[in-house]
Amino acid sequence: MSNKVNIRRLKTGVPGLDNLLGGGLPEFSFNLIAGTPGSGKTTLAHQIMFSLASPTSRALFFTVLGEPALKMLRYQQQFPFFDIDKVNQSIRFVNLSADLLDGDFDRVLSRIAQEVQAYAPSLVFVDSFRSVVQSGRQNEQGASDLQRFVQRLGMQMTSWQATTFLIGEYLMPESESSPVFTVADGILWLSQNLHRNSMVRKMQVVKMRGQAQAPGLHTFRISDQGVQVFPRAIIKQSLAPEARSSVPFGVARIPMGTPGLDDMLGGGLPVGYSLLVVGPSGSGKTVLATEFLAEGIRRGEPGVIAAFEKSPSQLLGNMKLHSMIKDGHVGVIDTRSLDLSIDETLNDLIEMINRMQAKRVVIDSLSGFELALAPEFSEDFRGSLYRMIAELTSMGVTILMTSELEDRYTDLRFSPFGSAFLADAIIVQRYVEIKSQFQRAISVIKVRASAHSKDIRLFSITEDGIVIGETLSDYAGIMTGKPTVLPAGEPSDEGRP
Repeated sequence: MSNKVNIRRLKTGVPGLDNLLGGGLPEFSFNLIAGTPGSGKTTLAHQIMFSLASPTSRALFFTVLGEPALKMLRYQQQFPFFDIDKVNQSIRFVNLSADLLDGDFDRVLSRIAQEVQAYAPSLVFVDSFRSVVQSGRQNEQGASDLQRFVQRLGMQMTSWQATTFLIGEYLMPESESSPVFTVADGILWLSQNLHRNSMVRKMQVVKMRGQAQAPGLHTFRISDQGVQVFPRAIIKQSLAPEARSSVPFGVARIPMGTPGLDDMLGGGLPVGYSLLVVGPSGSGKTVLATEFLAEGIRRGEPGVIAAFEKSPSQLLGNMKLHSMIKDGHVGVIDTRSLDLSIDETLNDLIEMINRMQAKRVVIDSLSGFELALAPEFSEDFRGSLYRMIAELTSMGVTILMTSELEDRYTDLRFSPFGSAFLADAIIVQRYVEIKSQFQRAISVIKVRASAHSKDIRLFSITEDGIVIGETLSDYAGIMTGKPTVLPAGEPSDEGRP
């Protein structure tokens, strides 16, 4: 019985890309980086090359563009992954534009083969075929020669003892008939789409032989640091709220930090649950979230907050929250940039949770989160949010989400998105009118797999935080003259006309 061949996987050096590929690039594979002009193909290729190139693993980069390699490198040097010391030491650039002038594809192919044989690289890049395609389309014979050239080049690249990359500007209809797509071991497809006023970049692993890759389209950005990929969260059946075996339902519970609220929840909030706090503007959602984080700090549990409605200066205006952030007990996710994707936000949350070993996460609020998303992502907000919450709770963190909900006296709703189902517990804050005054009321709507209070209780917001008082029925005794206990901080009606 023959032994199984183990293929080494090369780390690309592109954040998030290895997760898409199934662990990295297979060594000695022939890969195609394809997509529309301006989608980031060359930047991605350079980032991979500078990450992998070394004195013992040299790279050869062919350019068949009409512009010199120096012009291309002038822009690539702006990225931190560019290492000038590797140029001409571990990386060699070869410009083939002169060989392409007469349209002699055999000459170009011969030059590539000669350079590879002389340099003996471990990595080979050929970028790109825009000039080749343009010259080949000048006549039918040229188009036929081009097809044979690409096919022969692809076959040669698969035979070299090197990991090879062919960068090409292909449109989807062309990919269906191109022979190079057949012989390629791996295919990365890059695109950029304009949706209303937002530009969104997507990446898809169309093909990767010998290993399981992440399916579907994934968001990526090109920032000052280079390319960063944000893999789309994939829901596993075991992560469904009813089947999460990692969550000790009804056993391990954490206190909320608001006196009286733990009793209403049936003994506190179970570890690993997602709690949705809904209510109208000014009802005290952020105050409750702050007390939730503060209680975690008192118990040695760091927290993370993603605030979509408040700027950093507004967050720091909350003195209690300011102190927690300043002392390093609570991390803040920067969410002020527009055109976010949920996967990008999830990536930032996971990184900070792991770095701080956080146990509590606050998302304030879902209403602001939806507004911060690019239009393409906000259209599938409900499904994307479900994937994000499932991914976070599978890590064992406990989540508190807030959502603004207009106060209606004729409706009973718990979420403006129809997404209340994704929460394991729901707390509703609202206003009630008593004797021509608005009072705040709080109630627990559900706690999955646990008994909880059904009371509607009045509460007040004081300098010390939220103070929960009597039930609404007890407080109503003031209307009938029966003795009652008012919530702390609330004025009495005695002596009023």
